[in-house]
Amino acid sequence: MKPVSLIQFLIEERRAGHINAELSLLIEVVARACKRIAVATGKGALGGVLGAAGTDNVQGEAQKKLDVISNEILLEANAWGGHLAACASEEMEDPQPIPDGYPKGNHLLLFDPLDGSSNIDVNISVGTIFSVLRCPDGATEPRAAHFLQPGTTQLAAGYVVYGPSTLLVLTFGHGTHEFTLDREIGSFILSRRDIRIPEETGEFAINMSNQRHWEAPMQRYIGELLAGRDGPRGRDFNMRWVASMVADVHRIVTRGGVFFYPLDAKIRDKGGKLRLMYEANPMAFIVEQAGGAATTGRERIMELQPTGLHQRVPVFLGSKQEVELATHYHREADGAQG
Repeated sequence: MKPVSLIQFLIEERRAGHINAELSLLIEVVARACKRIAVATGKGALGGVLGAAGTDNVQGEAQKKLDVISNEILLEANAWGGHLAACASEEMEDPQPIPDGYPKGNHLLLFDPLDGSSNIDVNISVGTIFSVLRCPDGATEPRAAHFLQPGTTQLAAGYVVYGPSTLLVLTFGHGTHEFTLDREIGSFILSRRDIRIPEETGEFAINMSNQRHWEAPMQRYIGELLAGRDGPRGRDFNMRWVASMVADVHRIVTRGGVFFYPLDAKIRDKGGKLRLMYEANPMAFIVEQAGGAATTGRERIMELQPTGLHQRVPVFLGSKQEVELATHYHREADGAQG
C-alpha cells in the first residue's frame, strides 16, 4: 500500500468534512515546528541544549534549556500563518496574542512544549503535547478566560514523542492516528490508523514513591494489583513508570495499560499534579478516541469546566476496565464518607 503522508491525511480529513483548511494548516505548522524540536533534542550535548536554563516557569519549576527553545520554536512557527487568534503555553503565565502585523485566525492553541524535560539529560523520551480550541465569536483580543473551555470542545489534540523514532499521534474526534517521521524525506507518514486501546490490561504506570501520601481508595486499588495472583484480582500485574507523560501514554496507546497521577497529601492544595489544559485534556481526547477512558478518579476529565489556565487535576487514563474500577473505588469511598 502506498504510504500516506500527514498532508495527504489532512486533505482527506478536509474532504470528509472533519476539519477546515485553517485547522489543517495549523496542524501542518505544529508538525513542522515539532520536527525542529526533534532536531534540537536529537543533537543532545552536541547542540549545547542540555542542562538547566537558569530560569523558572510559571509554576515555579526549573526550566531546562530545551524547554525554552521548544517554547520559542512553537511560538515563532505559529505567529505568522493567519490560523491562530492566540496561543497559550505551560511555560508562560499569560496567553500570547498574535502580533498585530499578522492576520489572525479562528483557533486557539495550547501546548506543553517539552513534556518530561527532567528526562532530557539522561536521554529518555520526551515529547510535545498540544490542544486546539475554537476562538469564541467576538474575541478579537483573546484572554485567558477565552481558553477556559471544557475538553469536550477540543477540535484537535495530539502529541509528538521524541524517542528512537519521532512519532505524532493525532485526533480530530474521528479516531486516533499515528504518524512516524521519515527522517530521509522529512515527512510524517501514517503508520497506524484508528488505534484501539485494549479494554483489559496487566500493566499500570504510577509513581510508587508517593504511595504513603495517597487517598485510601487509591491505596486499595494499587494494593490489589500488587497482591497479584494471590489477591482479589486473581492475576499478576506489571508496573512501568518513565516519569515522562508522553512516553507513558504512548506505551498505553501502543499496547494498552493505565497511567495514574492521583491526588495525594503533598499536592492536594494544588488540586493535582498535571495541568488540565496542556496535558490532561489533550491526552484524554486522544485516549478516549482510541477506546480508552480518562477521569480524575471521580469524574470524566473532558467534562470539567476549567477555572484557570494552569489548573491542575488528578489523572487516571488508559484501558477502560481498569480506569473504571479505580474510579469506582474513589466514588464508593466518597459515598461512604458522605
